[in-house]
Amino acid sequence: MAGHIYIIGMGPGERLSMTEEAFILMEKADVIVGYTVYIDLVKEYFKDKEFYTTPMKQEIKRCRACYDFALEGKDVAFICSGDAGVYGMAAPMFELLPEYVNTNSDITEENITVIPGVTAAISGAAVLGAPINHDFCVISLSDLLTPWEAIENRIACAIKGDFAIALYNPSSHKRHDYLQKACDIMLAAGAKEDRACGYVENIGREGENANTCTLAELRNASVNMFTTVFIGNSNTRILNNRLVTPRGYEL
Repeated sequence: MAGHIYIIGMGPGERLSMTEEAFILMEKADVIVGYTVYIDLVKEYFKDKEFYTTPMKQEIKRCRACYDFALEGKDVAFICSGDAGVYGMAAPMFELLPEYVNTNSDITEENITVIPGVTAAISGAAVLGAPINHDFCVISLSDLLTPWEAIENRIACAIKGDFAIALYNPSSHKRHDYLQKACDIMLAAGAKEDRACGYVENIGREGENANTCTLAELRNASVNMFTTVFIGNSNTRILNNRLVTPRGYEL
C-alpha cells in the first residue's frame, strides 16, 4: 500500500512561522524531502528523522523521490519555503501524477495533500506594515523558467492596473541588475519616482532587515535572492516608517 505525500509550505522556516498542521505532519512523516537549504532550516526539530535532499535545479528529482518513497509505503513530507503552491513544488508534483496513476501503481490523487504555508508576500508585508492591503499581485523576476519578455509585460500591466506588487527573486549573481530593470519598466509604465516602496531581507530568519523607500531609491537598492520587494499602488504611503496601502475606509 502506498504511503501519503504531504506537500508542505513551511513558511519562512522557523518553528513559530509554521502552521501547527505543517509541523505535526513533518513530525509524523517517515521521511522529509526538500531542497538542501530548507532541510537545514528544520533539521534541528526532527533530529531522528530520515531526510532526502537535492541542490537547486534538481526539483524534478525531488518530486520523483517523493513518489518513490510513497511506493515503498512511507509517508512523505515534501517541504517548500513559504507556500508550496506559490512558486513551489505543488504544481510539478501534480503534473507528474498521471505518470504514476497510469502505470497501475498504488498511487492516486488521494495520496497527495497540499498543506498551505505563509508565503513571503504575506510574511514580508507583515514586517513592513500593510503594503498589500488592497488589490495586489506577485511577480517573480527570475527568468530561469519564464521569458523576460513575459515578466516585463506583467510588470507593466500591474502598474497600469494600479496594483500593489510583491516581487520575488529580485536579484542573483547572474541577475544583479534585474530589480533596476523592473523599476525602469514601472517608471516607463507610468509609476512616479516617489511611489512608496519597501523591501525585507531574511523574512522571519536571523538577520531580518526591512527598509522603506521611494521607487527612485529602490532602483539603486542592493538586494539578494532572500529579499522580497514591495511596490505600493498610487495611494500607498510611508507612515511612521511603515508601508501602508489604504483599503479606502473613511477615517
